[in-house]
Amino acid sequence: MKSGAQTRLLAIVLAIFTLAALGLAIANLVQESDYTPATDGAGWTETPGGLRAYLVPPDTPAYRAGVHTGDTLTSVNDVPTLRLASLQRQIDANGVWSKVRYSLLRKTSGSTTVAIPVVVYLEPTDRTDWQVERLIALVYLAIGLFVLLRRWTAPKSTHFFVFCLVSFIFYAFKFTGILDGLDITILTGNIIATELQPALFLHFAISFTQEASRRRRRLLYPLIYLPGLVLGVLRYLSYTYWESTGALQQRLDKFDYAYLASFYILAAIVFWVRYRAEVQPLQRQQLKWLSRGTVLTVVPFTALYVIPFLFNAYMPSALTRVALLSLILLPLTFSWAIVRYRLMDVDLIFKRGASYTLATAALVGIYFGIVAISAEMVHTRFQHLGEWGLVAAVIVTGLVFDPLKRVIQGQLDRVFDQKSIDYRETLVEFGSELNAQTDLRALVNSIVQRLPETLLVTRVAVFLAQEETAGRKSKFSLAAAHGLSQQVLSNADSLELGFLDFDNRDSSSHLFFETPNAMLRLPDEERQTAAALDLNYYVPCRAARHEGTGRSTIAVLGLGRTGEGDFLSSEDMELLESLAGYIGIAIQNAQLYRRLEQKIQDFERLRDFNENIVESINIGVFAVDLEDRVESWNAQMEVMYATPRADALQHPLRDVFPMEFLLEFDRLRGEQGVSTLYKFRLPTPTGESRIANITIAPLLNRDFQAVGRIVIVDDITDRINMETQLTQTEKLSSIGLLAAGVAHEVNTPLAVISSYAQMLGKQLRSDEATHARLQPVLEKITQQTFRASEIVNGLLNFSRMGSVDFGRVDVNLMVRDTVLLLEHQMRSAGVAVATELHEDLPLVSGNRGKLQQVLVNLVLNAKDALQEKGSGSVRILTARTSKGVEIRVEDNGVGMSPDVMRKIYDPFFTTKSNPKEGQRKGTGLGLAVTYGIVQEHAGTIEVSSTPGEGTVFRLELPAVDTTGPRPQHKTQAGSEPASAEGKVVHV
Repeated sequence: MKSGAQTRLLAIVLAIFTLAALGLAIANLVQESDYTPATDGAGWTETPGGLRAYLVPPDTPAYRAGVHTGDTLTSVNDVPTLRLASLQRQIDANGVWSKVRYSLLRKTSGSTTVAIPVVVYLEPTDRTDWQVERLIALVYLAIGLFVLLRRWTAPKSTHFFVFCLVSFIFYAFKFTGILDGLDITILTGNIIATELQPALFLHFAISFTQEASRRRRRLLYPLIYLPGLVLGVLRYLSYTYWESTGALQQRLDKFDYAYLASFYILAAIVFWVRYRAEVQPLQRQQLKWLSRGTVLTVVPFTALYVIPFLFNAYMPSALTRVALLSLILLPLTFSWAIVRYRLMDVDLIFKRGASYTLATAALVGIYFGIVAISAEMVHTRFQHLGEWGLVAAVIVTGLVFDPLKRVIQGQLDRVFDQKSIDYRETLVEFGSELNAQTDLRALVNSIVQRLPETLLVTRVAVFLAQEETAGRKSKFSLAAAHGLSQQVLSNADSLELGFLDFDNRDSSSHLFFETPNAMLRLPDEERQTAAALDLNYYVPCRAARHEGTGRSTIAVLGLGRTGEGDFLSSEDMELLESLAGYIGIAIQNAQLYRRLEQKIQDFERLRDFNENIVESINIGVFAVDLEDRVESWNAQMEVMYATPRADALQHPLRDVFPMEFLLEFDRLRGEQGVSTLYKFRLPTPTGESRIANITIAPLLNRDFQAVGRIVIVDDITDRINMETQLTQTEKLSSIGLLAAGVAHEVNTPLAVISSYAQMLGKQLRSDEATHARLQPVLEKITQQTFRASEIVNGLLNFSRMGSVDFGRVDVNLMVRDTVLLLEHQMRSAGVAVATELHEDLPLVSGNRGKLQQVLVNLVLNAKDALQEKGSGSVRILTARTSKGVEIRVEDNGVGMSPDVMRKIYDPFFTTKSNPKEGQRKGTGLGLAVTYGIVQEHAGTIEVSSTPGEGTVFRLELPAVDTTGPRPQHKTQAGSEPASAEGKVVHV
């Protein structure tokens, strides 16, 4: 780790060298612009007797003068040229556009040598290649400064800047030949940069992602710089101690270029080997494009520039400039690697650069070819048009060429950027599918299926925002996923997704997690969630808010890397962000559609509920509009009035009801509010007469305007009959009470009469005549007395009130009998009944039949609850308590809500108004009667229930004797009784 002082010193040194290099480069450019050397365009080297031409490029002064490759130049303007310096002095002395005489020796086919004089017209030296190299130098310096200033602390950033600075000197410093102090300084700097730049490049390649051991670094790194040092020493010796001939300098130049190309090739091999061996995704991604960028730089530079130079071969200037321009790829790829840019934009640079370069070259070539052909046709066939004809031909060609240019550009885009075109087509297709999908679940499943196919990523997840609450930010939950682990999917509800906060003003367009397992800036729970998801990109799907202005995040797309372990490119992210907008709108539409469907269902449910209320109540209800047409007619009206609904709806009242009702209805029409006809006798179409209380009320809309009338017909015919029966019953009850009193009073005189008649009969036995005469009379008196007594006893039996007989009840025996009694019903319903009976139970005081009725009600209710759920079991348990005996009836059925539990003991309350197959229709009296029986036995009843889990009823009855145990029953001879019994009725 560098100290602060070392860092500041290094920054000062680099700044001084950078400013000095930049100043020298500017001075060199100014000096060069004031000096224009002449040239003949040929390449010469020393040979015995003069200078040999080893390269004569076409369209150069030497080529036009007739100089051939292999000719020997002996003199210029009669001045001998035994050294290359002599030729250069003669050319500089004559200057640009001057005429010089060359004396040449040329070997003929007969191996004879002939002297050939030629005249050469000198031209200015073409420095275009130098300007291209200066452009490359500026790119190196700019990228090096950008990397250094942006990522000063990044690994290899200083090394990369030094490499860029040396490359700037290598490409920007150009020796002009003026040989003043500035020119010598430029030459020295260029020589040092030439020998240092390839070594720095290879050094950077070796140490980019993997640090070798100290011993290997001590041995390897000096060896990297050794060839450059040797070449620098040789160059110095050639200038100071050796004879600096042209052949020597050319040979040293070839060594330099061979050294440069070989180190570049070695660096490319190092990058490729490291790329193949790297396992970390980010480093692998960097090395992938570094190796490709180096190859795309080295191959054209070596093939089109270095090799022709080493073998003295001619190469067109256009190709050499392409080779030089390829050197720009090195700083671009290296800067991306150092800054650790997260997107694969180098891929786009290569593809677009190649496509644009080829497109430009093709268009320029075709354009100028068409212009040349058109001009030639005008010049040969339309000579009378002159120069204006040529101008018109060029203009017409330019206008006609524009559509052709677009076609060529489109075809090149399809060849080099087919992925982008496929993305656009996929975006249009996917967008149309999203707009057509209204089911939210199907929509998110379609998203997680199509995104991997479009972007070739391995993991995709969709997180939906929950409903926003006031003062709280949106919470997200995992809605659908592709490629995530099963553990994450099973624990989706426990994911902590607090880092998905895109509604803040400072939030970015997406989140990028380079390594989700090492997001130290997140809280612990969120970091664990990010590591478990293992997603690298989180892109918000935004849509307009329903209320107010602005946009809110509807969902978040999470994506991982591609199948090859690569990150997404900027083009991928642009597509994804555009697609996220469509997805946000589609999800919002699906949510709105779902809410609308929910409201429709709620409305229909409410309407059905209201209709069910109207249809289910035991009161006739119908409604009429302002024209007295029947608009509604419930089922009770059909039953009570014996008129089907179809015969009443949309019919006038006069066609449905008799005149008696119509007269009363018209009479009440002018009254305000609610009017009632009490005990109105209503004739029916069947000829039957019903007694009803009829209530007529105005039917109002939401604006409280009358739209008709609602009529409620309460049939009280049965009630009137019941009241009559009750009156008769009360009369009979009064008669019973009167008969009891009368019987009590009459019994005494009857007993006296019977006794005296019997006594009289005994006394008359002594007088046989009288006895024979009166005995039949006395017997009739006695018989009639007994008859009267029987009548009195019958009256007493009629008036006597019923009572409940209480006795000692064995609870376990009662439970067993009840299970046997209900065994067939439970088996038919598919319900298992298990009993756990505690044997050490005291007897209870009660009526066995009524207690069994309580148990039957509870077990049958449990059966109905289990049938509603589909399966389950019932357990009956008994236990001894401090107060007596406890009976528990447990089931794992559908359970009850707290609202239902508060009403279960109310008379006529039932949850089985519409029973399913196998269930009993409830009357609402079972638990009410049960509660009354338990209270009658001085016991208690409690209930506990959990919706979806089951219900437990607990009964506690007082024992006859809680101080001693009940008699034991042995199960086997000589064995002790068990403390509990378990019995299961298997169904």
